[in-house]
Amino acid sequence: MNIDLHTHSTASDGSDPPGRVVELAAETGLDVIALTDHDTQEGVDEALTAAKRMGIELIPGVELSLQFDDGGMHLIVLWLQPGSGPLQDRLAGLQQGRGARNERIVELLEHAGMPLTIDEVLEEAGGGTVGRPHIAAVMMRRGYVPDIRTAFDLWLGAGRPAYVGRDRLYPEEAISLARESGAVPVLAHPHTLGITTAAAMADVLDQLKRAGLIGLEAHYSSYRAHERAGYADLARRFDLLPSGGSDYHGTYKPGLSIGSGYGDLVVRGDLLEALRDRAGT
Repeated sequence: MNIDLHTHSTASDGSDPPGRVVELAAETGLDVIALTDHDTQEGVDEALTAAKRMGIELIPGVELSLQFDDGGMHLIVLWLQPGSGPLQDRLAGLQQGRGARNERIVELLEHAGMPLTIDEVLEEAGGGTVGRPHIAAVMMRRGYVPDIRTAFDLWLGAGRPAYVGRDRLYPEEAISLARESGAVPVLAHPHTLGITTAAAMADVLDQLKRAGLIGLEAHYSSYRAHERAGYADLARRFDLLPSGGSDYHGTYKPGLSIGSGYGDLVVRGDLLEALRDRAGT
């Protein structure tokens, strides 16, 4: 069994509609994928319909950006059922914060001599949640930057002239809401935490474990084999379950394919059942 527990669609900042993400997964030979768009589950119904048609399993999920001063902390939440619930109900507020942030970014870019309109960005997003990759794509199309990476490196990334922060959940609150909703919280791509010592990583994982964290994303597209093995061992040492996924975004992450990442990613199916057993607990 081949799985991918970290994918994005046009419901947030991916380039492919939710149904197409599922079709690509099936064409690639995957048996199970999770749709984990940023702060929204708007694409889940479409993905579930496509999964039923294609004969693969779709796990509803979401990815949350959390408040963490030392770096970027993201939480993958698996088996988050669409509808009302403790975390589900908080997503609406997070979406409103994204809208105000995007308008401010457009203003800052105009002041920097790169005018574009929020309507262009909304069109690029295709009706889904608007994120910085959509703004970067419009910048690229207008000729302001050669590619999306440059847009982030020079303008949209943290600390750059057009970066705007937004409201985020604190880690303990997000994990608690996920567990209360019957879902499985997984720390995503832990390298983005910006932690450089084993002691500091231990402190953070101890804190998250006490809050109810269940898994850690050990198998990730940009990791080398020894890094994946190291993060899997780290998960076991803190009694966390290893997880994995490609972080597929379509054309917004060139060269990265669903299921296989940059070509060598394999997320084994046996990781799935251990995580699944924790849903609803």
